[in-house]
Amino acid sequence: MDYLSIIRQPIESDFKDFQQRFQDSLSHSDGLLSQALSHIRQRAGKQMRPMLTLLSAKNYGEISDVTQDAAIALELLHTASLVHDDVVDESSERRGQPSVNASYNNKVAILVGDYILSTCLLHVSYTENHKILYYLSELGRTLAAGEILQLQNINNQEISEEVYYQVIKQKTAALFETCCGIGALSAGASDDEVEKAKKFGQDLGIIFQIRDDIFDYFDSKEIGKPTGNDMAEGKLTLPVIYALNNTDFEAMLTLAKKVKARTINPDEIAVLVEFTKQHGGIEYAEQRMEEIAREAQEYINHFVKPELTESYTAYLEYVIQRKL
Repeated sequence: MDYLSIIRQPIESDFKDFQQRFQDSLSHSDGLLSQALSHIRQRAGKQMRPMLTLLSAKNYGEISDVTQDAAIALELLHTASLVHDDVVDESSERRGQPSVNASYNNKVAILVGDYILSTCLLHVSYTENHKILYYLSELGRTLAAGEILQLQNINNQEISEEVYYQVIKQKTAALFETCCGIGALSAGASDDEVEKAKKFGQDLGIIFQIRDDIFDYFDSKEIGKPTGNDMAEGKLTLPVIYALNNTDFEAMLTLAKKVKARTINPDEIAVLVEFTKQHGGIEYAEQRMEEIAREAQEYINHFVKPELTESYTAYLEYVIQRKL
């Protein structure tokens, strides 16, 4: 099924407008900055989050210039955070392409990220809406706090699902949540409606991250990262956390501690990945996605306009079923 076409159908012209405006926002006439921004534009991805902002606005009213500038600001904040995250994680690839820091260097990547962040602030100022500015500012703080919590968690010997959810709610779900909230806000939704939209966005974001984490247990060139990459970076995600907490294998716990200490080697990662698969980790993570998806579907059933139901449902299905 072509989920993306179904998602875009009710917002097609508005989404094309967004894409052009976003491209323009990532343009500059100066040499090195122009090159780096062009590099980023070429790997913009599917832009799922702006689609969500536009859909949320349409669900509660009309898509306006305020919606568009808010969507651009959100996507620019997301883009800046990815550029900075690649420096923090020492990543050489992003979506299967060289990262900015790999193509240039860390100094250029940090400065380009700062430039994009400042452009984000410029676009949110165009909305002249203090609530949208507040939500975006809170999102920036939350994303940074999530990165710090993740770094802190690497040094934490506890292997906890609770901490895992704390991290992904701040690092991933907060962005989906704010897209839904700001989209609704831009169309004049009430505070109660904004909160309901935000909860739907958070559910989507949690599902999105769990699916992303499942990818790490399988080898795929489409995804653009090798199997066990999260473990190589010191991260234990939901599938292995479940497997470790529901079995009694001291040797696997020892390997998990080596993950956190960043002393694990590729062969040991392969052992831990296979252990996770053999002891229900993938099935458990998929079960959690389905449980959260049922809550998200309740929002669609009760609070989404009939003419948007198919698009919203396709969005939820895509997040669950996506292959990269």
